Amino acid sequence: MLKVLKSGFFTTIQDNGRYGYRDKGVPVSGAMDMVSVSRANRLLENNLNAAVLEITMTGPTLLFENDTYIALGGAWLSPTLNNKPIDNYKVYTALKGDILSYGRLEKGFRSYLAVKDGFKTTPVLGSQSHYYPLTATKCISELQEIEFNECGSFAPKISELQMDTYLDINLLEVYQGPEYKMLGKKQLEDLFLKEFSVSKDNNRMAYQLNETITGHSKTILTSATQPGTVQLTPSGKLIILMKDGQTTGGYPRILQLSEEAICILAQKKSTDKLKFKMFKP
Repeated sequence: MLKVLKSGFFTTIQDNGRYGYRDKGVPVSGAMDMVSVSRANRLLENNLNAAVLEITMTGPTLLFENDTYIALGGAWLSPTLNNKPIDNYKVYTALKGDILSYGRLEKGFRSYLAVKDGFKTTPVLGSQSHYYPLTATKCISELQEIEFNECGSFAPKISELQMDTYLDINLLEVYQGPEYKMLGKKQLEDLFLKEFSVSKDNNRMAYQLNETITGHSKTILTSATQPGTVQLTPSGKLIILMKDGQTTGGYPRILQLSEEAICILAQKKSTDKLKFKMFKP
């Protein structure tokens, strides 16, 4: 078991996501930054769908009640194990009674904690990912105990990976969205020449950008959306849907982020800068 002594700002259990229910209005959910999650799980030789903790901005304080092995990834939140600094993308032994803590956010926005064989919570519609009200809670809470399989012996084939460099990237690679061709010359110039900044209105559902481009007066039928869909409002505001975003929308879908771009954006916080770059095969 992992006992939550302090829960942090917003800490959730996430896996690869919940698929096959979008026609019923259920978002995909899952980890926002799957690049970081897959690296941490690979170090522990876990199934790539193994559930992890997604830690946003401010980290929790966690007590290990059984022996296991851990790997951290994503944002840099100054983690310590028993008050000794530890690194991302490195396998560590966590013994019964050990305490994992987090300090100041230095880079990125979302950090991940993987344990050997993953966390063992009850799946809902085939996924362990938190998504309230489908799941009973929005996130983990203080004094909660999260189950994992005890592991006293593990010899990883690879015990360490290089630290992330993509946390510094501000270019988001995109594809044309279904309504891309409705854009005029000025809108396209703004879209690909402007530098945008992340609004304070950002979460697992969507990221809004502070800067606008020329608006429009076109309407479309409510149509399917997915994580990474960039919507353009009549006022020229850009909204980028993320993992908990709605499954349909009525704003033109002008761009679609690549999978890697979704991960890059997931590590951005309010006021961080970014630009769009069209994918070139």
